Amino acid sequence: MGKKELKESDIIDYLNHVMDNKFAKFIMKEMTQVKKIEKSFAIYAGVEKPKGIRERMHAKIVGEAIEKGAEKFGATPESIKNLLQDSYMRKAFAVIVRSIAEYGITKPQRLVAPFFVVWNFTKQCNLKCKHCYANATPYPAPDELTLEQRYQVVDQLDEAGVAAISFSGGEPLTNKDFLKVARYAKSKGFYLTVATNGTLISEKMAEKLKEVGIRYVEISLDGPNAEVHDEFRGVKGAFDATIRGIKNAKAAGLTVGIATTATHENLDTIPEIVKLARELRADRFIVFNFIPTGRGKDIVNEDLTPEEREDLMKYLYQEWQKGDMQVFSTSPSYSRISLAGVTEGEGDKVSPTHFAEFEFSKELGGAVQALTEFIGGCGAGRIYCSIEHNGDIQPCVFLPIKVGNVLKDGFVNVWKNSKVLNDLRDRDAPDFACSTCPFKYVCGGCRARAYAYYGDIKAPDPGCILMKDEWEKLKQQVEGSEIEDTSKVMLTK
Repeated sequence: MGKKELKESDIIDYLNHVMDNKFAKFIMKEMTQVKKIEKSFAIYAGVEKPKGIRERMHAKIVGEAIEKGAEKFGATPESIKNLLQDSYMRKAFAVIVRSIAEYGITKPQRLVAPFFVVWNFTKQCNLKCKHCYANATPYPAPDELTLEQRYQVVDQLDEAGVAAISFSGGEPLTNKDFLKVARYAKSKGFYLTVATNGTLISEKMAEKLKEVGIRYVEISLDGPNAEVHDEFRGVKGAFDATIRGIKNAKAAGLTVGIATTATHENLDTIPEIVKLARELRADRFIVFNFIPTGRGKDIVNEDLTPEEREDLMKYLYQEWQKGDMQVFSTSPSYSRISLAGVTEGEGDKVSPTHFAEFEFSKELGGAVQALTEFIGGCGAGRIYCSIEHNGDIQPCVFLPIKVGNVLKDGFVNVWKNSKVLNDLRDRDAPDFACSTCPFKYVCGGCRARAYAYYGDIKAPDPGCILMKDEWEKLKQQVEGSEIEDTSKVMLTK
């Protein structure tokens, strides 16, 4: 990174120079598929050989365009080539290039394919978590995909240009096909992660995960001790098994994140969980924004107030600044918190989303705001989506709206043409609750929480401090009701 401070417009200027009119037309004409751009990056980086003069020429043109203006960021051609030697980075850059060629630079950026997909691989799970969005069961669902169909899903995601797959569930490690499909996905060059409760990660399983290409393991831990965690997870002994799983994953050389869902049941213990995460040498600690969906509807009253959520995110931001562990929140408001932290001199890093790969130093100056708006906070239906155990596509694992099916409708077709997904990409729509908020591009509110509380993806996120009046209205609605099951009052859909 160069020492020169960048102005807010510099990042957009850089992208405009890279994707000038001539180059954009070239991409639109010659590289209609993301895979072709990806191949050009591979040739440019020296990891693949061109099959002919045409491929060699394409790689030269694409490489020169990417290098244009790179000195502004202190990046050399060699460093760019090194970056693109990772298949995941080639996939991600290819999506960005093709997207800007097709849609221009937008706020947030509209993409021809999501950066990653969360795949709820199975409904089966060995725990009984109170907040389970998937309503997981002890057994697989009768409509789960076959092994061959799962391979087809991987193929479609590869052709679409998706860069990463995050396997989730249920508990993906309970499924006999999981390791086979992960190995197949690795052969396609995906960045692979798995979200797991950790109880099944024996020493042998940890080694297998690394062998089949899993690069990051996110393990759920909802309390600093067995009393809190086991109560939340519904099975005695879960805490001890999860701690063993974390230790085994670290010993195998996997990157490990610890994930905690914040509710009133564990809010006061989160500092203790952070301390435990450091003792376990976790690489990341991530607090999930509670979404009252699935079984979470039954504990809706455990949701944090806007003030509690705001204080928690400020605490997390300060913990992140200590530098020994990445600390994030899935609440889109965390981007606003981190921007304020840099502006007020309380930190030197900004998180434009809860994905740890996107960290920006304050050395970027005013460009931080533009970069954060480019990525755009809530990623539901924008930079990611989910696939269910039966191939159904949703905007997010916490947003249970079926927008299509991979095998029946085709992934690319659904991604580009779904009305729900396209609505989620428009932050300027007059009926979008955050359309007048100065942070609409940086944050945009959690669309899953809006849907859970109001049955409307464009409604307010009542957990946002800037929307606390909405929270008060909901609170009064519950207090003024004689209905014992408050979830029926608060969850209006």
